[in-house]
Amino acid sequence: MKSDSVLEPTTSSAASTQAPQNTWPLMSNNITHEDIDALMKFLGTGSPILTQSRQVESFEREWSEWLGGKHSVFVNSGASANLLTIAAIKYTFGEGEVIVPTLTWISDIASVLHCSMKPVFVDIDPRTLGMDLEQVLAKITPETKAVFLTHVLGYNAMTEEFVAELKSRGIPLIEDVCESHGATMKGVKLGNFGLMSNFSFYYAHHLSTIEGGIVCTNDDDLYEKVRMLRSHGMTRESKSSAVRESYISRYPDLNPNFIFAYPAWNVRSTELNAVIGRSQLKRLDANNNKRIANLQIFLENLDSQKYLTDFATEGSCNYAFTLILREPSQDLWERVERVLKERGIEFRRGTSGGGNQLRQPYLRALFPDEYRKYPRVDHVHFYGAYIGNYPELQTEKIRDLCRLLREV
Repeated sequence: MKSDSVLEPTTSSAASTQAPQNTWPLMSNNITHEDIDALMKFLGTGSPILTQSRQVESFEREWSEWLGGKHSVFVNSGASANLLTIAAIKYTFGEGEVIVPTLTWISDIASVLHCSMKPVFVDIDPRTLGMDLEQVLAKITPETKAVFLTHVLGYNAMTEEFVAELKSRGIPLIEDVCESHGATMKGVKLGNFGLMSNFSFYYAHHLSTIEGGIVCTNDDDLYEKVRMLRSHGMTRESKSSAVRESYISRYPDLNPNFIFAYPAWNVRSTELNAVIGRSQLKRLDANNNKRIANLQIFLENLDSQKYLTDFATEGSCNYAFTLILREPSQDLWERVERVLKERGIEFRRGTSGGGNQLRQPYLRALFPDEYRKYPRVDHVHFYGAYIGNYPELQTEKIRDLCRLLREV
């Protein structure tokens, strides 16, 4: 994969990547009858509370147990998890710079902008699709308040040495694990290495609550901040009596039930979403094992002369197959797209978030020429895509896809 120049090919004409007869969607059957039955049972029991209540608390506790962490705060999306996390960082460490990926979902970078922080960009590591860790360390300054690292499409983007170096410099690490539930580093689940971590429960992800996300942390102070930020900044949302009482004593002129510590949002989820999440969590590990096996079959059967196959798969857990040309070739890429569309195989060009975020209008308006500086993410932008990977995919179907890709 070449990285010494910015590639500017003409993109293919097809804006839609879904064939009329879709035989291989990005996700299939991710909300099952088992989940619906659990929901119906809940709805049929007495007069259930539907807004955030005991089911949300139970899901948060069970998720923390599954992850191996201390605190979890369930919200209405992974994007909201990103937003609350950066807000909590801002209110703890102050405004400044946050080092972010160029290949990620928009909400990672948007959350930095919404919180009046400055995003600082780095190129990718082709083997993990995550940030180039050497570039991250080189761009740390006295203004750096955090490193916001995305584990892209199931691959671990860190090393133990990198985590230790950030810790030695006193730089908080935030892990975006929205696309990588169950992936590990040295046997420990991703989401346990940073000061805070985020997960998304969107329909297409490893675990779905239809819409939803969660913020995880072992830090008690950040946990209380995120709980308040989730619900309008209200202090009564804090689990800590000490926190609540400190505000009551400082503001005796206010109704204790309506003290707003931060100019925050309402990004709560519902009991219904939590019921689905609790149902799905029971089979998450088994489903992830199937996804891990599927990815190995996919990579082992691709033509390594045409496509990248040497990803850092140790500990990975992918809900998508990463299909990236080894060398830039507009002609080959157009043939690949044609075959996928003809066979009804849904895909997303550019992989995570559509490719190089710096090429998007919202960032070009702020950083007009910055996108030209990151050739490795540009390669993925123009010559990469992902294809759905889910538990019920049959081995022969994966092998047939690889055969087609070898023949283009």
